[in-house]
Amino acid sequence: MEAQQMRETYINFFKERGHAQISSAPLIPENDPTVLFTTAGMHPLVPYLLGEKHPAGKRLTDFQKCVRTGDIDEVGDASHLTFFEMLGNWSLGDYFKKESIAWSYELLTDVLGIKREQLAVTVFAGDADAPRDDETADLWRSHGMTDDQIFFYGKADNWWGPAGQTGPCGPDTEIFFDDGRPKCGPNCGPSCHCGKYTEIWNNVFMQYFKDADGKFTPLKQMNVDTGMGLERILRVLNHVETVYDTPLFTGIIAKVEEITGKKYGSDEETTRAFRIVADHLRAATFILGDGVVPAKIGQGYILRRLIRRASRYLSKLGMDDVCMRQVAEVVVEQYSKAYPELERNKDFIYTNITGEEEKFHKTLVKGLRRFNEMIAEAGDAETLPGDMVFRLYDTFGFPVELTQELAAEQGKKVDLQDFQDRFKAHQENSRMGADQQFKGGLADHAVETTKLHTATHLLNAALRKIVSPDIQQKGSNITAERLRFDFNLDRKCTPEELKAVEQYVNDAIKAAIPVVCEEMPIEKARERGAIGVFGDKYGEMVKVYTIGDVSCEICGGPHVSNTSELQGFKIKKEESSAAGIRRIKAVVGKFD
Repeated sequence: MEAQQMRETYINFFKERGHAQISSAPLIPENDPTVLFTTAGMHPLVPYLLGEKHPAGKRLTDFQKCVRTGDIDEVGDASHLTFFEMLGNWSLGDYFKKESIAWSYELLTDVLGIKREQLAVTVFAGDADAPRDDETADLWRSHGMTDDQIFFYGKADNWWGPAGQTGPCGPDTEIFFDDGRPKCGPNCGPSCHCGKYTEIWNNVFMQYFKDADGKFTPLKQMNVDTGMGLERILRVLNHVETVYDTPLFTGIIAKVEEITGKKYGSDEETTRAFRIVADHLRAATFILGDGVVPAKIGQGYILRRLIRRASRYLSKLGMDDVCMRQVAEVVVEQYSKAYPELERNKDFIYTNITGEEEKFHKTLVKGLRRFNEMIAEAGDAETLPGDMVFRLYDTFGFPVELTQELAAEQGKKVDLQDFQDRFKAHQENSRMGADQQFKGGLADHAVETTKLHTATHLLNAALRKIVSPDIQQKGSNITAERLRFDFNLDRKCTPEELKAVEQYVNDAIKAAIPVVCEEMPIEKARERGAIGVFGDKYGEMVKVYTIGDVSCEICGGPHVSNTSELQGFKIKKEESSAAGIRRIKAVVGKFD
């Protein structure tokens, strides 16, 4: 089965069952400081899982682009990926376990043709906080699943959330494909990593709320959140050994074969290099497609790391010329029907991927020479000191992970703590933040965060009015203490401009303007002149937040009800975020 056929099959199945299709959100989370990237299909739906009304209704379905960065070093084996797609369906206080399980089973068996005996499922075993989920097990039995296909596990395997100390949470049931091989031992089951079982779908049942005292009580709005990995289900349906053998990668790998003159699968080392190049350049193309540029911190740091690691493995395949654009072109062509932003932004993608590749090529030879000198200087020492590693980063642009990888090949380690101490100025938004695994990512919708989110609307309007009407938001990060707002501009803002922008926002706050939310078709929103900052994330019905004649934006919230609640606004810093991208950090509150 082809990827687009699988996407359409999934979406149409749930449309026929009353679900509204929503568009994939961008890879850059709009208002969640807990992660750098959208890491699961539920991530953009957090406000609605918490009870906010979704414009499209209570039943939703989509395919969502995702990036997870915690396992970059594992990419190259049979299954690890940085970029992947998640097929999902949700019930926001509507249906629950019975319908969710029945539809999952029907899609897998009746529509996709997987035999019942090829499936296995896991169910929450129960503990002191919540009882064993016998309801779910009985529902699986009602569809013919036998007891030897149903496995009970604890919270580590079959429980979701809460994201923090408190919040929504509940049991899940995971669905696995059993490839039929004999069990590796008496305890072999879906939690085993022998390869017999492949997880293909996870149905989360949010039915409890954990309070500050650790007590679990039933939720008023019980939700269903499911996710099926596109790459994994295609591996199963196409009867191939790895995700890299699915149609999602064949075109990309063929292009790398053409560029390098090497053959994928010829030996273990070559195969690993092909997979790293294919995964990293697919991910880099998508990240660039959402407007991120290579940088020293945040999402830009991850992007730079992916491109530079791919460059090194292209060199291992014998290719030292600039060639990544050719691979990116295959990704754009292959994925643009599902993700049209790639076609729209292809010039930006090609320019930046080539620029970063050229920049790295210029420093790679010198950096490798310096690395070899470091190895010689280290002698028999098992660990490279942090000052050496930091100089490689600062002078030659070597991500510390690349140095670690090179050192490991020489049987040495890196003094990572020493490096991190020297890297302190970058630490907040670099790898330390990037390697956080997504554990739910429920955004902080506290009072202060809500104020700051509203302030970004006013700041955006002020910049467009005072600095340039062509300004567009390129990213934001909001914590309870401050907002960070990225926008396109190829120069510094002048002190006079910043003062005028700050005054414009404060005038809007003093004017005590109501913040009005309306639901309407997206075309009507555009006719009204609403700004869609993340244009491809919206469905047919959208929420439009209007702040008098100051601001009109399509947004998912959260917002205050009146600008006066912000009290005041102060710009703390304006700086460069990346080439052509500026960044403002600001706070709200009462200032003397």
